[in-house]
This record gives sequence, C-alpha cells and structure tokens, in this order.
Amino acid sequence: MEPGFKAETSREKDAPRQNLAISAYRQLKHDIIRGCYAPEQKLLMSRLKEQYGASTGPLREALSQLVADRLVVAISQRGYRVAPMSLAELNDIYDARAQLEGLILRLAIERGDDDWEATVLATAHRLAKVTDVNTPDDLLDLWDQRHKAFHTAIASGCNSPHLLQMRNTLFDQVERYRHLWLQETVMSSKALELKRQEHAALVDVILARDTAQADTLMRDHLMTPVPIITRVLEARGIS
Repeated sequence: MEPGFKAETSREKDAPRQNLAISAYRQLKHDIIRGCYAPEQKLLMSRLKEQYGASTGPLREALSQLVADRLVVAISQRGYRVAPMSLAELNDIYDARAQLEGLILRLAIERGDDDWEATVLATAHRLAKVTDVNTPDDLLDLWDQRHKAFHTAIASGCNSPHLLQMRNTLFDQVERYRHLWLQETVMSSKALELKRQEHAALVDVILARDTAQADTLMRDHLMTPVPIITRVLEARGIS
C-alpha cells in the first residue's frame, strides 16, 4: 500500500459528513434568522434530524458553529436553545456595526480606486432596479441580496481583509434583528423609495470623496432600523 493512502481514504470518508454539517449549518442559520425558531426555543435533536435530514454528528457540528455565531446557546447536559434577543443587544450590535462601518468607509474613500467607484455605482444601480417581483418573499430575498452587495462593494475599498472579516462577523450577529426590520419595511413601496434616495445620496458623497458627510449619512442609514425593530420586539414582550 502506498504511504499516505490510508489517510487520504479517511479524508474522503469525512467529506460527506463535512458537507452535511455545512448544509445543516446554512439551513438552520437561515431558519433562525428568518424567525422559524423563537428566541430561547429548545432545539430538539430528534426534530432537527427530521427537518434537515442529517444525523447527530453533522448537526452537533452545525450547532457548535451557530454557538460561535451567537445564534445558539449550548446548555450544559441539556442540549441547545436559540439565543435570546434583547433591546440591549440590539442597540449594542447596531452601534458597534455603525462604528466599524464608519471606519471602513473612511478608509475606502481614502484607498478606493476607479474600479472600486465603478463597482459601487453598478451595485447601486442593480439595487435601485428592484421594484417588480413576483411574490413578497422573492422581493425580500432579491432586495436583501442586492442591498448586501451594495454595502459590501462600498466596504471592499478599505482593502483590509481583517476589517472586512470583523464586518462579516458583526453582520451575521445583526441579521436576526435586521430581518425583523426587513419584514416591516421592504414590502412597502414608500419604504423602498426612501431607501433608494438614501442610497443615491450616499453614492454621491462617496464619489465626491466627502469623508465627513459620507460618515454621517452611513451612520444614519445603518441606524434607521433600530426604532422599528425596537417596536417589534416590545410588541413581542422582549425587553
């Protein structure tokens, strides 16, 4: 037997399990963000197996990653629960995100080149074109996808992989709260028009390399959802 053959076979055998764990992680994360599971709801392994078609091993790997993402809480000897939500966490995450996004934006304006400007313009144009979609869910998904692409394009100009990784981590943590805002606003043509105006104004000051004004507009833009999410949480008895 050739040296290394056994180890290679072992890796090949592990691959399907890793794929199942990744698939379960993505699906469960999507469902938690979309509110399919209530805050603090117990995640029963038997139901998860049925729901996601995965065995205990891949599901435990998926749940461990979701614990790291702060979307799931591990309970000693008692399994897992969906992480709680609170107004304090809402305000802290959004403030932290706005602070970091401001820093990244300032660096992007300083470092971004012509290609960066072109990408910002292109993603802004594609976002503005989201108007007539077949179903409300399709509208939400498409608008959210293009909105993320627009803001990611802006941030990319900072040319700092470490800052962008920190940004991604904060974005993952804010997603569950942010989805509450999306459900309340993206279905409204008035809200969509307001967002188009905000994005157009942001693009103008970014291309003008007006760092101070861009920073102010970005923070206002990012903090807009907080009062709406607060009302939703309070209506659900979350404080």
